[in-house]
Amino acid sequence: MTAPTLDAIARASGGLAMVAMDQRESLRTMFADAGEGRVDDARLVDFKLAVAQTLGPLASGFLIDRHYGFDQVRSEEYLPRSTGLILAADALTQPDGGPVEETSLDDAVVSGETDLAGVAALKLLIIWRRDARRAERVQLARDFVAAAERLGVLSVLEPVVRATPDELDAGTWDADAAIREAATELSVLGQSLYKVQVPRAGKGTPEELRAACGALDAAITGPWVVLSQGVDREDYLGAVTAACQSGASGFLAGRALWSDVVGAPDVRARLHEVSVPRLERLVETVDRYARPWGQA
Repeated sequence: MTAPTLDAIARASGGLAMVAMDQRESLRTMFADAGEGRVDDARLVDFKLAVAQTLGPLASGFLIDRHYGFDQVRSEEYLPRSTGLILAADALTQPDGGPVEETSLDDAVVSGETDLAGVAALKLLIIWRRDARRAERVQLARDFVAAAERLGVLSVLEPVVRATPDELDAGTWDADAAIREAATELSVLGQSLYKVQVPRAGKGTPEELRAACGALDAAITGPWVVLSQGVDREDYLGAVTAACQSGASGFLAGRALWSDVVGAPDVRARLHEVSVPRLERLVETVDRYARPWGQA
């Protein structure tokens, strides 16, 4: 069997313009924050399918979890064959209403129990800290890359850096330095694609953002894309532009595209009104500035 390449989730330009819709309990929290209370699973699935059907055809890749809408999204009713399907392979440790604190491999995905027909890639979130479990997380990343290779799919590795309590108490936490340090440690493990936080949380002049993204590019081995968590929606286009001008191959974004649609009375109408234009502008940016993944 021929090994897959990132062409499976890329545009013809070689850039990557991908939509993330793998949020689970955090999406339920977003509904509560929007005044909808604690919604049931069916409401989560309906939202995910609406995003897939509306934004998926514009994207080169679409990321979803196996719990809410995965089987439906595999049908062409929701996602065209031209959009590469990415499945989250992370099991999350997450308190109600809080952020993800830790992750592990989802055995149901990596053991082969889950039918991966139509899946182009797997994704693993890793919470990276300078703590006693640091080496354990490196091994987790290695295990993930090996599992994806064994299953014949691409691997998307997504470290998100967090401060330790000691770093916060001492006032020594530097998120950008941690993002670069994590990249130096983890991007050498053979993943197909590295998904990384935006430097400076997307804040600053274009020159400042390009300089920060250039420093990050120097720390990353292989092709990389930026995520949108932690970046204000209005800053994300500029952040993606700077990243692509500095070596990134594109983006894999969720909240920057659809977070203000959560709880809307007519989700599909609101997606067409606000999310589609956002995604179209980002796709144009990728086609214009992104480094093709094969040149990384």
